[in-house]
Parts: sequence; C-alpha cells; structure tokens
Amino acid sequence: MDRTALTLTIIGALNWALVGIFQFDLVAWIFGGQTAVWSRIIYTIVGLAGIWCISLLFRERPVRTEHHTSQQPG
Repeated sequence: MDRTALTLTIIGALNWALVGIFQFDLVAWIFGGQTAVWSRIIYTIVGLAGIWCISLLFRERPVRTEHHTSQQPG
C-alpha cells in the first residue's frame, strides 16, 4: 500500500509540475477537463494517496546495520 500511495503521489507531483511550468494539466487533458468525472476521480485518488503518505513521516524505520567482513588473501 505504501509503494502504491507513493507512486500515485509522485504522479500527482509531476502533474502539478506540468501545471506550474507549462500551465498544462495532463490529467484534465487525458480525461476531458478538470470537472470531468474521471478527472475528479483521479484527483481524489491522488489526494488520498498523498494523505496516506503523510503517515510515512511518522513511522519508525527499522535500523539497518551492515556487517562488513574483511577477507585476507590466502
């Protein structure tokens, strides 16, 4: 679920970058305008994914330790 939400959030961020830089809304262009039902569904799903990703900020991450073994030539 985390990867899916993060992927959707990245897609949304790229769409916002297009809007900011080129004034081009890819989602609206593909699905028939900003007020089209499918566009609104996509916007909602991406928004929910962004809300889910907020939880990633507050989760404990497992501590990873790396063990290096040094091998001496024979």
